[in-house]
Parts: sequence; C-alpha cells; structure tokens
Amino acid sequence: MKLGDGVEQAIHVVTLLGGMPQDGVISAAALADFHGVSKSYLLKHLQSLSGAGILSTTPGPAGGYQLARAARDISLLDIVLAVEGPAPAFRCKEIRQQGPSPLPREKYTRPCEINAAMLRAERAYRQELAKVTVAQLLRDLTEHDDGTIAARGCAFAEQHLRRAKPISNPQRTRT
Repeated sequence: MKLGDGVEQAIHVVTLLGGMPQDGVISAAALADFHGVSKSYLLKHLQSLSGAGILSTTPGPAGGYQLARAARDISLLDIVLAVEGPAPAFRCKEIRQQGPSPLPREKYTRPCEINAAMLRAERAYRQELAKVTVAQLLRDLTEHDDGTIAARGCAFAEQHLRRAKPISNPQRTRT
C-alpha cells in the first residue's frame, strides 16, 4: 500500500502543532518552510485536517493553524483518513466475473477471497493506526531525543508562533 506524501506531511505538522502552546498558531507558510515542502500542496492537506476537526484556523494576517482537540484525542488513523479519505486502499472490481467467457453470477456464491483478505489487512492496518496518538508520538520523541530535535522545534516556535485567542473547545488540553 502506498500513501501519498501528504500523509507524512500532515502527521509531522499535527505533531509539531501538538508541541506548541495551546494559544499559539502557526502560518501555513511557516509550516511548509519548516518541513521543506510546497506551501500550496501543504495547504490542501491543512484544509483536509481542518475539515476533519483535527486543526482549527485563525484567519487573517496574524492567523494560522493549531490543534482543534487534544493531542491525546488525535490518532494516526484520524490524520490518514483526513488526508486520504475513508475508502479502503483495495477496491474489488469483481474482475473474476469479467473477461471473454465469464461464468453466470450465480456461480460466485462466496465473496471474493482476495477482497476478503485485503479487507482483513485493511482492518488490521487501521486498528494499529488508531492505537497511536499524537500525544504518544510526542512522548516517544521526548524519550529518544537528546535535546537537538526539541531545540529545533523551540527555535522555530520562537520565530513563528503567533498568539491567538484560545479555541473555545473545553476538551482541548495539552496532551
């Protein structure tokens, strides 16, 4: 299975925003620059993340993006589904019933075993992604960082973080 580049970008952006102060926002341009990616491509994914309720936006010249809910309430699956959509990666077209000499439909009394196997794999993949939260990613990073990665993030935040009104979501807390 191949996920688009937007998934990686989205996960990194959400994780970065998860480590920022609750009242801070960061512009799309700054997020794109920090990750060395195209702003226009990233904007598409930021809009998807906002539409899914993962990010919230503050409009205007001093605006930007921030988490819409707590990092502990955002899973990798949430991010992947926001960017890639909810459709399964494998979509059975029932090609076994096509071709130059197809059998009548009534000969296919059982579901396609290939489709069944692929859907089982999809369920397992999604279950694993659902187990990992942004808060866990941040904890893991903290445990394995010698301070270099955190220092880079802090320097970035110092340059680009803008203060905004706290979002009116009482469920959002740091982790």
